[in-house]
Amino acid sequence: MKLSKYIKRYWYIYAIAIVCMTISIALDMLSPRILKLIIDDVIVAGKVELLTRLLITIFMIGVGRALFGYFKEVLFDSVSSKIGADIRRNLFRHVQSLSLDYFDKNNTGELMSRLKDDVDKVWSGVGFIGMLVVEVILHTSLVLYSMYTLSPKLTIIPLIAMPIVAFIAIRMEKKLDNVYEEISEENAKLNLVAQENLAGVRTVKAFAREKFEIGKFLSHNKRYYELNMRQSKVLIKYNPFFQFITRLLPVVIIVAGGFLVIQEDITLGTLGAFAEYANNIVWPMELLGWLFNDMASAAASTKRINKIMIEKPTVINKEDSTPLEKAAGDVEFENVSFHVNDTTVLRNISFHLEPGKTLGIMGATGSGKTSVINLLQRFYETTEGNIKLDGINVKDLSLYDLRKNMALVMQDVFLFSDTVNENVKMGQRPLLTDQEVIHATIQAQASDFIEKMDDQYDTVIGERGVGLSGGQKQRISIARALAKKTPILIMDDSTSALDMETEHLIQKNLNDLEQTTKIVIAHRISAVRNADEIIFLEDGAIAERGTHESLLEKKGLYYQTYMAQYGDYLTDNSLKSLKKDVSLVL
Repeated sequence: MKLSKYIKRYWYIYAIAIVCMTISIALDMLSPRILKLIIDDVIVAGKVELLTRLLITIFMIGVGRALFGYFKEVLFDSVSSKIGADIRRNLFRHVQSLSLDYFDKNNTGELMSRLKDDVDKVWSGVGFIGMLVVEVILHTSLVLYSMYTLSPKLTIIPLIAMPIVAFIAIRMEKKLDNVYEEISEENAKLNLVAQENLAGVRTVKAFAREKFEIGKFLSHNKRYYELNMRQSKVLIKYNPFFQFITRLLPVVIIVAGGFLVIQEDITLGTLGAFAEYANNIVWPMELLGWLFNDMASAAASTKRINKIMIEKPTVINKEDSTPLEKAAGDVEFENVSFHVNDTTVLRNISFHLEPGKTLGIMGATGSGKTSVINLLQRFYETTEGNIKLDGINVKDLSLYDLRKNMALVMQDVFLFSDTVNENVKMGQRPLLTDQEVIHATIQAQASDFIEKMDDQYDTVIGERGVGLSGGQKQRISIARALAKKTPILIMDDSTSALDMETEHLIQKNLNDLEQTTKIVIAHRISAVRNADEIIFLEDGAIAERGTHESLLEKKGLYYQTYMAQYGDYLTDNSLKSLKKDVSLVL
């Protein structure tokens, strides 16, 4: 991110603002000249008739200065707001474009700090703080010029003082530079801890970890406090120097100017005007330390934003992507392997799923089931092998075309803080009617509990679905996927929180989607038993494959899972049947 690019985009607004600023400062420079005339001509020379005209002139200067000062403020505020909004928008878009592996390595609290706190500091840097920097430069230049025209000898005094103030300001900025970086990092950690605890407040309370979590938050809060105290100590150390020099400067000028008046080198009016200019040069010198402080903070924030902006997505669109408006739903994996660092997640996965067919994927936790879906949707890139959709390598498709043809019900259900209606419409918000939303919720067995809510489909769901049970959240998530009406439906352990009866009804509705290709990841046999093919993963490889019946006959891993889930039920039924046969014989 180059700030110069944003500034150039609105250069004309800055130009007008600086013109208004220059006129305002120039008018300000006229006031001491009028004061000189009042002292020399009215008070000393006794030309009282000039007083009214000079006072009207001072009034008009004040009006003009206020008017141009107003336009200066408005223009700087408006342009900095535009730039701040542009930076935040571009940063958010860039973050959205990054691949999932970036979010695996970076926490949410840090990203939130960059999007909010750091952008705010840059916004201030190109707005109010930047305006003051320009104003200090222009104001100081014009004051020195005005001083020089009155008395070159007296001008030597502020020219000696200013480099000293600048030297102190630079020393202070260097001391603060590292502190700003640490404060920003600790602020990100503090945000992360707070966000995790507020989002997971039920878990914290369920495990009675309030005391531990408060301690963790307080440790980060203490560190944040200590860093801010370090910053304050630096400011406290250097600010007295600024105060001393700026308070001493007018006194030295009055004393030195008094000698020149006595020697008749300058007039009393000239000394009065020069003293007024000296007061005008004091405030820029007092601001210098604070401006260096805030500009250093904005520069540090720019660096942190740039650190994100230089990140490149690992999954990118091919320049000459093959268009695919509506897929038939043919999915094929050809010897697909996937590695993360030195860890093998999937190896040599192959299957072919024809349009309208259903594939079931089972396996123990960590066997790579979800990774199959992640690769199909190109959340990550394959290490080896090819994945094809309708015979086209997914790497040759645009990410938009690829993902718009799939509806995913994720294992970790995420619902937005919005109405039920808007959450279901998420997949096709501009196209779906309210009636289609209702139909989707009926298919997902969600309409009954939704219609019992006070506002029904207009009920606002809390953050991440707070207030809903796990099964209710899953059913809304399934409705969202069904409402999208895509050629491919992917369900990643999406009925785990449902009772067997509700799951059976949903499975029945899914079986009626004859034109939809379905991939069902599950731990429950009931979720995959009707699939056209089932693959059982172990350690990232296909250990078994076949239909429900053929896998039971093999008496391998799938059979063991089946017996673990239904063994007791089968044993009880067998015993009941045996007792019944014995009773009949007797």
